[in-house]
Amino acid sequence: MAPGDSEVDVLIVGAGPAGLMAATWMARCGIKTRIIDKRGTKIFSGQADGLQCRTLEIFDSFGFADRVWKESNHMLEICLWNPDSEGRIRRSDRIPDTIPFISRFQQVVLHQGRIERFFLDSMKKHSDIRVERGVMPQSMTFDENKAEDPAAYPIEVTLQHLTEAEMNPDQSTSTNGAAKSDGLFRSNMAADDTEELLQRAANHGLVGSRETVKAKYLIGCDGAHSWVRRQLGQGFELEGEQTDYIWGVLDIIPITDFPDIRMRCAIHSASSGSVMVIPRENKLVRLYIQMTTTEKGGDKLDRSNITPKLILESAQRTMKPYKLDYEYCDWWTAYQIGQRVGKSFSKSTRIFLAGDAVHTHSPKAGQGMNVSMQDTYNLGWKIAGVINGTLDRKVLGTYESERKMIAEQLIEFDHKFSRLFSGRPAKDVADEAGISMSEFKEAFVKGNLFASGVAVDYDASLIVAKDGGPKEQSDGTGVLNGDKRGRGAGNKELATNIKIGQRFPSYQVLNQADARPWPFQQFLKSDGRFRIIVFAGNIVSPSQKSLVHQLAKSLEPLTKRYTPSSKPIDSRIEILTLHSSKRHDVEIFDFPELLRPWTEGEGWDYWKIFVDDESYHEGDGRAYEGYGVDKEKGCLVAARPDGYVGWVGGLEDVGDLERWFGGFMKVQE
Repeated sequence: MAPGDSEVDVLIVGAGPAGLMAATWMARCGIKTRIIDKRGTKIFSGQADGLQCRTLEIFDSFGFADRVWKESNHMLEICLWNPDSEGRIRRSDRIPDTIPFISRFQQVVLHQGRIERFFLDSMKKHSDIRVERGVMPQSMTFDENKAEDPAAYPIEVTLQHLTEAEMNPDQSTSTNGAAKSDGLFRSNMAADDTEELLQRAANHGLVGSRETVKAKYLIGCDGAHSWVRRQLGQGFELEGEQTDYIWGVLDIIPITDFPDIRMRCAIHSASSGSVMVIPRENKLVRLYIQMTTTEKGGDKLDRSNITPKLILESAQRTMKPYKLDYEYCDWWTAYQIGQRVGKSFSKSTRIFLAGDAVHTHSPKAGQGMNVSMQDTYNLGWKIAGVINGTLDRKVLGTYESERKMIAEQLIEFDHKFSRLFSGRPAKDVADEAGISMSEFKEAFVKGNLFASGVAVDYDASLIVAKDGGPKEQSDGTGVLNGDKRGRGAGNKELATNIKIGQRFPSYQVLNQADARPWPFQQFLKSDGRFRIIVFAGNIVSPSQKSLVHQLAKSLEPLTKRYTPSSKPIDSRIEILTLHSSKRHDVEIFDFPELLRPWTEGEGWDYWKIFVDDESYHEGDGRAYEGYGVDKEKGCLVAARPDGYVGWVGGLEDVGDLERWFGGFMKVQE
């Protein structure tokens, strides 16, 4: 390397939620990583705030969901307000905000700055990775000839370090209420300032303000104006459309006589637009307000014309006859609705785009931050596994096939939902230009399952053992040697409520050793390990006990094959056991040693064997029933490091499980 050059396994551009999720994976997996952001500070107020069920499950797998749960405002009910026959808005319906029983979490809201803080604290606890602020990429080269060389650093990026003034852009201040900050400089109504910042930094000519970094992988999490995407050029454009709908956002402590101000509300007025009410933490309420001014011809509105006063007046017109005002405004912004998806999500599976860099949509469905973080949650463990020698590089092809499908589903949902929300209510059945309020409610209810994130269902691939030929597997990696069963097809009928391609659901189980109840999903930690969940069935039965011991003899060589000899037996593939006998009839020593591994200095592992039985204080989780598994025979389930189910089979199907692992894992020395 030339003097001043450095090498890194992963370079992450952008330290918003998507970038921090990627960096958190790298921190947990011990990957040499740098994460840069052109802004001088993290978010302190405003921006994204909605957190869906699946996102909270992911946070829990990293160990900080409890902090979010404690600080956030919990969303339990949605109230729908529509105009009556006289044009006056009235509450027309109430529905649960989160579909009951789909997760152990419900939707909550907490501003993006706190969420970023939790990520930063987690990274600090597990690694020396720190966000480098006031740093932005200036140029990039990529040697495609080295893309398949695992030891190569085919990406070279020149970084520009910014001055204090350059990294902290001016924000307008409110003349109506004490607005702490506005978000216009980050919204899609503001022009991209990347080139201007680079030019200003170049003009300063600061000594030592540039450096060159060579990287194995690059992840662009740098927003809708993505610099990384622009460097990739043709074939990586966002495709879709912008609408004429302009929305303003206020985070205020409201002074109002509107009765549902502490409920999530969707309000349609007869002729003055729409408002969504989102109750927040610390007495705040977020209002998404459809502006009466719409933009035509594709030119951006002059941002100086948009003020909190203008946004508030639009809300007041919609919510008449109820009064609405404020003295304290924490944050505000405005944005234009647009739904677009990138043509490609990766270049040679070395350079990746995630979050707003590769898909954009409206924020009212609470999906932007959630889907963006789940992009890099899907990608992070795959890159880490390839770098540490656990996974074959072809696994990286599944990022685009899995996440582009989700982005396209999101755009389809958001396209319908945002138009139903922004449209004028129909006056009667003959009013074809208006929006049907019954159709809006139906879309809202159906959208809740999609919005929760728990319905994500990945297609057949190398790491998802569903039926399907190569044409259905858009990553092209799912079939080995032309044989559909070559990847270990499994038997999904053995666990009817554990869906291959979906996240492993959660039911209460008891620890066999100490009787403490736990949500089983809580043991699927995001630490880079695959998991084999052994549903051992009725272990009291002599034949079932014998089968479980035989299973352990078959699994031991499988786990050793993919585990470095210097590492513990469960460091790459962890085995968790759940049996269905009565806890008092069983001891952990009834199970083979592989299922309760021994560690010098610590003895047996008492946190790997669980039972589906009634607890002393928290009832019976009925886990086998919930999972749809036979309580006598049990089954095997393999879960990926991100908690999604990759394979299901019987206790005697270890050979099939071996074929599945053999399709993407690398044998260790």
